[in-house]
Amino acid sequence: MKKALKVVGLALGLVASASSFAQEKLKVGFVYVSPTGEAGWTYNHDQARLSLEEAFPGVVKTTFVENVAEGADAERVITQLAKSGHELIFTTSFGYMNPTIKVAKRFPNVKFEHATGYKRADNVGTYFDRIYEARYLTGVVAGYMSKTDVVGYIGAFPIPEVVRGINAFALGVRSVKPNAKVKVVWVNTWFDPAKEREAANSLIDQKADVITFHTDSPAPVQAAQEAGIYAIGYHSDMSEYGEKAHLTAAVHNWKGFYKKRVEQVLAGTWKSEDVWQGFAGGMTELAPFSPAVPAEVVSKVEALKTKIIAGEFHPFSGPLKNQAGELILKSGEVMSDEALLGMNYYVEGVDGKLK
Repeated sequence: MKKALKVVGLALGLVASASSFAQEKLKVGFVYVSPTGEAGWTYNHDQARLSLEEAFPGVVKTTFVENVAEGADAERVITQLAKSGHELIFTTSFGYMNPTIKVAKRFPNVKFEHATGYKRADNVGTYFDRIYEARYLTGVVAGYMSKTDVVGYIGAFPIPEVVRGINAFALGVRSVKPNAKVKVVWVNTWFDPAKEREAANSLIDQKADVITFHTDSPAPVQAAQEAGIYAIGYHSDMSEYGEKAHLTAAVHNWKGFYKKRVEQVLAGTWKSEDVWQGFAGGMTELAPFSPAVPAEVVSKVEALKTKIIAGEFHPFSGPLKNQAGELILKSGEVMSDEALLGMNYYVEGVDGKLK
């Protein structure tokens, strides 16, 4: 009888222990620079956040804070997440880099992942995708679809990440139209629909008949739709904001990466590293093509994508000259990651001065 009671007691203990474990969910926090919305950079990250709760039901609890300004506000929000028991925190904007590093020093047991940055620590990893691969291919599409040979590009801030995208896009455009020009308008913000729309209209006034952007809202797509020209989305598929205008989009896919990092935290195998993957790693994608894009253009783009995945083609390959006509890469050379990450110049074909 005593033996039976002992077995029952052990079973009850295991149930209690399991129940206690089930309540101790891994808390994962996200810091966003703009509203989650229904399209764009933050929306895309938030879709990946939601996928974590689906992938780890009852195991992972996520929290997000949106519209967090880069700087002191970011440090305050990141600190609060760390203080409130979040064991893994994703900070999803370039300007969160220094606040993330600063907070991480005070919370060595919390793990941080910073998007698009380059500063790491024992408990801070960095990640981004090789979106320049998709930028090049969308430039190819723009080159085929433009009739004026003037293509517009709205830039957020003149940092290497944005400049690299402009250059990749321009190289794609000029692979089809060697004399085409890519005009750039800077808005100095990640998210401001009014400024983005104003910039789009400015480019349209300069005869651009295809526009794209490195900002967060679909306002440029809407402006293109109203003007009767084409647009190429960014961050996520934005076709619902301009069905006739939207040709395709360069898209990030964070879902697999977020899932992997959570799995590593749960398994106790997480370590700080820099992750930078593109089409081959599934972190970069293209949105579906509009029916307006001819089938032969789609085939050419898909063939180029296959070559990029196979390592047979790199968007930044020589011969390559900068805006001043100076040779950057000789024929047969491929740009190094170090050079890509520090890009601070325009390539040939980009019209305007780099601020």
